[in-house]
Amino acid sequence: MKPLEGIRVLDLTHVLAGPFCTYQLAVLGADVIKIEPPGNPDMTREEGVIPQLNDAGYGTYFQAQNAGKRAINLNLNDEAGRHILRRLIETADVLVQNYAGDALEELGFGYDAVAAIKPDLIYCTLTGFGRTGPKANHPAYDVVIQAFSGLMSANGTPDTGPVRVGPPMVDYGTGAQAALAISAALLQRQKTGKGQRIDVSMLDAALMLMSAHVTDTLTTGSPPQPHGNNHPHYAGYRTFETADGLLMIGAWTNRQLSRLLEARGDPERAAQVLQASRAGIGDMAADDADLISHHLKPGSAEQWETLLNEARVPAARVRTLDEALDHEQVASRRVIQQAGGVRTDQGPAAFPVAAFSYDHGSPDLQRPPPHVGEHTEEVLAELGLSGTEVDALRNAGSV
Repeated sequence: MKPLEGIRVLDLTHVLAGPFCTYQLAVLGADVIKIEPPGNPDMTREEGVIPQLNDAGYGTYFQAQNAGKRAINLNLNDEAGRHILRRLIETADVLVQNYAGDALEELGFGYDAVAAIKPDLIYCTLTGFGRTGPKANHPAYDVVIQAFSGLMSANGTPDTGPVRVGPPMVDYGTGAQAALAISAALLQRQKTGKGQRIDVSMLDAALMLMSAHVTDTLTTGSPPQPHGNNHPHYAGYRTFETADGLLMIGAWTNRQLSRLLEARGDPERAAQVLQASRAGIGDMAADDADLISHHLKPGSAEQWETLLNEARVPAARVRTLDEALDHEQVASRRVIQQAGGVRTDQGPAAFPVAAFSYDHGSPDLQRPPPHVGEHTEEVLAELGLSGTEVDALRNAGSV
């Protein structure tokens, strides 16, 4: 039995952060029902690397965080559609939404209205800046939050200036924070019987992703400076050129740097490093880095990775994503899993699932990503509606 079996989640989210939150709940066993307006589904259905799938509303960008869910069409501008949502709320444990501004509240589904229907419901809202403060109603995407939060200015180099992190890390970090908050609220409800209102902010999530930088900045008043791939104070914490590509070394501690220098063939300097202060390590960083670079350059990045790892020095050849996915280490884990029922002409048959596993009841995929409105009849039948009633609702544009 997975942790969230028996929990029903109503997913009124779109794009990445909200859907990733509910995706994490789905792979933990929750029954997640994705609710989309007829004719205006999640915009990521039209995004991805295969144009034909985008045209079919089944883009790979959508698939990445929507497997394991059921999908229904529901027109909340229509009273019959709103009535169905109210009935679904009666059956639900969690509602997650990221509607812009007060749009959902204006439709009659703000927290107070929903809590009146289901007092013990967990109601989670994801927004760019949170529900409070002067920017509460301002729109945002991942890149906007990267810019506002200081994340962009901490990335890059002095020459490049601020550089955004390529993958939408803030979106996925926000979704992970929201899934954690919901899981904790469900445990809290089990103890207290009370529902909960959760306010998740992409800005807050970005700050959490930079916790050490935030703490240092609060302490000194000075923001972090971008230094690219090379740490300014530690010779062993940077990238080095090799004969066939870049090698990233993470020799952060004195002991790790000593092992790196030992592998370089400099036992005298390795012994000095063990006795040095952190400030002393920093004073010698440029000289040590030059020596290490000169030694590593003629060799292969793959060979150095193996040799240094065996010497207990963190190091890795800088790989492309496809190379990483092909590595036997990834294959040995459960992070990438098959999703049964996906035809090979309809996108990937495997997806990233979760960054952890259990001894029993681990996260997994029970169903492929849903097509638009694929489970409308199934879900409405569970509410007791007949096929004739569903047809009438569809003809009226309610579903």
